[in-house]
Amino acid sequence: MVKIDAKSIGVGQYQHDVDQIKLKKSLDTVVASCVNTIGVNINTASESLLSYVSGIGPKIAENIVNYRNENGSFTSRVAMKKVPRLGGKAFEQAAGFLRIKNGKNPLDNSAVHPESYGLVDKMAKDLKKSISEFIGNKEILQKIPLDKHTTETIGLPTLQDILRELEKPGVDPRAKAKVFSFDAGIKTISDIRIGQMLPGIVNNITNFGCFVDIGTKESGLIHVSNLSDTFVKDVSAIVRLQQQIIVKVLEVDVVRKRIQLALVK
Repeated sequence: MVKIDAKSIGVGQYQHDVDQIKLKKSLDTVVASCVNTIGVNINTASESLLSYVSGIGPKIAENIVNYRNENGSFTSRVAMKKVPRLGGKAFEQAAGFLRIKNGKNPLDNSAVHPESYGLVDKMAKDLKKSISEFIGNKEILQKIPLDKHTTETIGLPTLQDILRELEKPGVDPRAKAKVFSFDAGIKTISDIRIGQMLPGIVNNITNFGCFVDIGTKESGLIHVSNLSDTFVKDVSAIVRLQQQIIVKVLEVDVVRKRIQLALVK
């Protein structure tokens, strides 16, 4: 999805009426936020994906891929500094979001920033444990006296964030996706019959209703009057984008390629 201009996927009824520069900036910020929250495997990520990492951008992303192709996989976060134009400032911004699996340091596959590695190492030594024993061991981590490790630059909230990451390093924070499939018998608008109950996904919301992908080239419309048995003031209060729903077919106009639907659940 990061290869697609976010505007191209349709982001609302009035997207062409607003300032396009501000819209693009806002959408890019959302994409970057998602990418950085989840983290990126620097050894497998595409140039498009890397470009959304904080501090990287398109040119450094290109340099990372070129360096990787010429020199092989990165074995440590420190090795990133060898990439042309990836200087100290860019490294400081990006390192915590770039992951290296099976690297020299197990912390390289976590959200812990390299500047905190020394602190984690000290915590482990105080408990006479290796960092490998430390990571993922909630029982040991709970024994760490955090007050002992606070400094003028590292406060308690930062230490708590580090411990939370050490408990489940590299875990994808996204919820498990719900399995979805369209009706296998519906391929074109000609396959649709009035009265059918079909699974669908909301792909656009307007002030007069919402459009639903039911597996055909044409999306069906649920008019606001068919969203509920009661008056609907705000369509977004009833459905949301990408929501999986069940709809009932009310009308099918094959010639005009229009499908009228009603929300079932």
